[in-house]
Amino acid sequence: MGELPGALGTTGSLGLRLGQAIFAVSSLLFMCMSVDFYSFTAYCFLIMAMGLVVPWSSTLALVDTFSICVKRPVRPPGILSIVIVGDWVLSLLSLAASTSAASVTDLLLSSRDPFCTGKMCIRYQLAAAMAFLSWCLLFTSLLFNLWLLSSA
Repeated sequence: MGELPGALGTTGSLGLRLGQAIFAVSSLLFMCMSVDFYSFTAYCFLIMAMGLVVPWSSTLALVDTFSICVKRPVRPPGILSIVIVGDWVLSLLSLAASTSAASVTDLLLSSRDPFCTGKMCIRYQLAAAMAFLSWCLLFTSLLFNLWLLSSA
């Protein structure tokens, strides 16, 4: 069987992991530009979820870089199972966090709450969008690695 493009230890996986980390960091930066996000649980949940995605994706990007440099993928079935479970849990967390943050922001915009004045709600919308893009890449990594596990 040929090499699966987004499976652990490939350049495709490295690109997916770097994208996950970049979108998660940008989501964190958009959220942390304001101190007022502590007022809403959904925003704190988004910070927590993206705070978990960044080290996970960065560590797996380092594993991918090592695998590419030595030209030998590191894929023991036990490690691959741990990666799949981690991707699965983090993809559920990041999807829930991004949609809840987007919902709260939409509710604040429609209620004309004084909390959402100026560019604050735009930043929260951008943070939720970046978290959703991070989820898309996480879910893609999950599917590639799940496919790799089932074909092994």
